[in-house]
Amino acid sequence: MDKPKKSVRRKTSGVTIDEVAARAGVSPMTVSRVINQGKVRDTTRERVMDAVRELGYTPNLAASTLAAAQHIRVALIYTNPSGAYLRELLVGLLRVASNAAIQLVIDYWDTLEPAAERKAARALSGRVDGVILPPPLCESRAAVSELVKAGIPVIAIASGRLGDGISCVRIDDFHAGREMAEHLIQHGHTRIGFICGRHDLSASARRYEGFVTALHEAGLEVESGLVQHGDYTYRSGLDAAEKLLSHPSPPTAVFASNDDMAAAVISVAHRRGLDVPRDLSVVGFDDSSAATTVWPELTTVQQPIGAMADAALELLLRSIRHKGEAPLALTDHLVPHRLVVRDSVAKPPKRR
Repeated sequence: MDKPKKSVRRKTSGVTIDEVAARAGVSPMTVSRVINQGKVRDTTRERVMDAVRELGYTPNLAASTLAAAQHIRVALIYTNPSGAYLRELLVGLLRVASNAAIQLVIDYWDTLEPAAERKAARALSGRVDGVILPPPLCESRAAVSELVKAGIPVIAIASGRLGDGISCVRIDDFHAGREMAEHLIQHGHTRIGFICGRHDLSASARRYEGFVTALHEAGLEVESGLVQHGDYTYRSGLDAAEKLLSHPSPPTAVFASNDDMAAAVISVAHRRGLDVPRDLSVVGFDDSSAATTVWPELTTVQQPIGAMADAALELLLRSIRHKGEAPLALTDHLVPHRLVVRDSVAKPPKRR
């Protein structure tokens, strides 16, 4: 009886990096750079990956992780007043960095002056391959200009200012702000309070512009006394809510520019004996953990922070790989947002 023929396909574990290199017509070092996400031409990368797939090559993951970590270091610089926002951003970046074997460096700049930001940026540029700037540092001209001058690729998260040599990842804050205001108007609210975010961030301005546009389209006026300023902290939300609810003719709904400030509005309303949403509707922005740790849970705009982290790292890696070649075109990458309806909105109470 004839013996069964052996499969011509080799076991995955038997394929070596030298065989992949020979199939692709490159050196083993080039194959290693491709696997570890190092800098190679796109055509070379495609050729190597075709050979990897054809041969069924599986690299030593532990060795690949170590090599990649030694090759790519990305910094996240933060000074974000919203703990919930920062926590979700960090979780997203750490997950992606771990999967891609990137070494993530986390640096905290505590309200530095422009000169100090430039000095910190110069020091950081010698230690990392790329930088991610979340708000509010995403719009620090001092930090950005110094990093760009040093040739460090930079991606801004949640910035509407495309330029200064950096790309951005963001949602459409204008349309998100307008959609939320329209949601309140559709429930019958005509006196809507608004709590702005930081005045120096373009995202704050665009959310407010969307809010104003929705009111004007509905034939409603924006009353200055119903617009208060915050800085995305819970504390600032408390102060703004006290002013809004102390107004001689208070609003029937409050739109806060982030969930932390919206949670503060609910706290002040409860302290004043108001029922949310029967007496006062409250909405936020971000869909952070703060939106579901208050009662009632917040209707809010979902800003997909995890997806933004994914996109930011992808753009940054692309820039790092092309470093030294013709610069890539700046990218204004929009991530879809979503209105999340929960229990904090109802029709306005009837006037007695």
